[in-house]
Amino acid sequence: MDKTAEELIRYLQLEPHPEGGFFRQTYRSEEQIETSALPERYSGPRSFSTSIYFLLPGDQVSHLHRLRSDEVWHFYEGSGVRIHLFEDAGRYRELRLGADRSEGEQYQVVVPGECWFGATVTDSLSFALVGCTVAPGFEFADFTMEGAKQVRERFPAHRELIDRLL
Repeated sequence: MDKTAEELIRYLQLEPHPEGGFFRQTYRSEEQIETSALPERYSGPRSFSTSIYFLLPGDQVSHLHRLRSDEVWHFYEGSGVRIHLFEDAGRYRELRLGADRSEGEQYQVVVPGECWFGATVTDSLSFALVGCTVAPGFEFADFTMEGAKQVRERFPAHRELIDRLL
């Protein structure tokens, strides 16, 4: 792993994330949205918003998963990130997060809730440090990797990429 990535993991006190990479929650709003005010896909009240640091080493991937809420990714340091979206409507999209404008990278991108996605770092010898903000706030009950293999059948043209993200 890149030396700077190792230093950041220690400095930011990051822990392994189930999807790959390392994370630490940095914010959870104290106020909550009551269940009755949320769409039916939520099983209970949710914080207004949550935020994490997320570090993805270049030799790892963020495995295919989905969230019930939208997630805003913010670029901080390292190499660019490609976020691979597999939408229920049968469309594949790639979001480019990073600081390299010549590559079409953006400093912030939004991953819509309920779509399957995974991420890769553009330089396998580097890393990416990003932030992720979720609203309504993240709960592990809203995170799933279960069923990701079905994405392969729905998107046969992207089978090689999907196999890498599984």
